[in-house]
Amino acid sequence: MNICILAALHGGDETLATRVGDDEADRAAARCAHRIERAISAHGGRLIEATRERTLARFDDADAAIQAAVDALDRIRNLPPLRGRKHPARLGVHVGALSTEMGKPSGEGVVQALRIANQCEAEQALASAQAIARLGSAARHLVASRPVAGLDTSRFDVTVHEIGHGKAEAVRQPLAQRNERLQLRHRNGVVHVEEIRPVVLLGRELGNDIVIGDPRASRQHARIERRHEGFILFDESTNGTYVAVEGQVERLVRQDRLLLTGQGRIGCGFACEEGDEREIVFFDFE
Repeated sequence: MNICILAALHGGDETLATRVGDDEADRAAARCAHRIERAISAHGGRLIEATRERTLARFDDADAAIQAAVDALDRIRNLPPLRGRKHPARLGVHVGALSTEMGKPSGEGVVQALRIANQCEAEQALASAQAIARLGSAARHLVASRPVAGLDTSRFDVTVHEIGHGKAEAVRQPLAQRNERLQLRHRNGVVHVEEIRPVVLLGRELGNDIVIGDPRASRQHARIERRHEGFILFDESTNGTYVAVEGQVERLVRQDRLLLTGQGRIGCGFACEEGDEREIVFFDFE
């Protein structure tokens, strides 16, 4: 069975080690690996290998893998600079077969994802045409419409596209120019996250923009911010925030953040399938 694989290379950068020293290069690789793992978890991925040099994960759908790659790049780009050098993180996404040999993940999906990652520059992510063909509306805007030119892909016969808010055409344009806003519906009220109101607060306390009546919600549970790369949900709660995007597996975000895409539901402290529907926050884009 074909699986969507995300491969991340984050160690062994000799050029970086020469510039900043071996110890600092190792620390940078570890920081990148940690943020990549957190992004994978936030988007429902499952680790299949995590070493000093690389991280491999599998996803149930390509949208989640692309979103995880974009999220990982965003987290890494927010790290302190490395004396003018980029952080050692290169990510590849591919859909292909996954198997295990001698206890290690293998198969065409893993091999191709690693080859794609190896073609990346630092702080860059690429996805194969096979992965892009599996995308729905949730993540298609995160992928450049034209293949990347000038890469040596002749050895593995694959076309690749760049992904991530730094280069992909659809997200290179500021949100304000795209006239995009996020609509939140709770009970009988509607709140918009937009240019004139870029932050919306959710929680049990009366001072929040959206007041959640469920006792499992924290007083100051979560916030949604309108940023250049999209609309980001930040969880600040005890019980976590559940996000169910239409057509995807529900995800738990706890003391972490998640890029909101498509349309779906938000449960503050409870799973959307288990909570009172009156306390669920419904979201979609306008």
